[in-house]
Amino acid sequence: MLEKLFRDFMLIWTTVDPIGNLAIFSGLTASLPHAERNRVARRASIYAAMILIGAVVAGQIILDAMGIHLLSLKLAGGIILFLFALKMLFGEVEATMEGDPNKDIAIFPLAVPSIAGPGTIMAVIVLTDNDVYTIPEQAQTAVMLLLVLFINYVLLRGSERILKVIGRQGASILVRVMGIILAALSVELVMSALGIKPWANLPKL
Repeated sequence: MLEKLFRDFMLIWTTVDPIGNLAIFSGLTASLPHAERNRVARRASIYAAMILIGAVVAGQIILDAMGIHLLSLKLAGGIILFLFALKMLFGEVEATMEGDPNKDIAIFPLAVPSIAGPGTIMAVIVLTDNDVYTIPEQAQTAVMLLLVLFINYVLLRGSERILKVIGRQGASILVRVMGIILAALSVELVMSALGIKPWANLPKL
């Protein structure tokens, strides 16, 4: 049981990526006052938790009912992540926020796709497969999910201290760096869904 809990925690942690979310959150909320930044962090975490718990409870049922394979979800998720990564790289996410101060960034892009992204949704559906895991095992996975989301929320609440160190320009640079990493991750998701192993045929050094 402990082995499964640890494996679930690590997979969920990797797909949620709290450190990456911290960089994105810091960049997008650098101009907001302290109270508003905390409110955005709280709402984004709540929205993401609702989406991911919904995926745990009904995700596989909905996919099966619609005849959608998990690999199709993975491929679509990779494409969406890549498009979002391009927006991060070229500063379109920050520009959109500054151009529309009333835009609810707690929903997009923080809750979706930063925290509850396609990769995370797919991961929790796979980890709670009704044909493989019992109800108690699925409940344990849900607990690990909530734990990761809570840690993510705590890190977001502490983003102000990071901003004081790196400044707004540093946060903007972090967003673009994370955009590069996110683009690479999205390419990996697409190739994995298509069964492509790009490094298999490379000559050994």
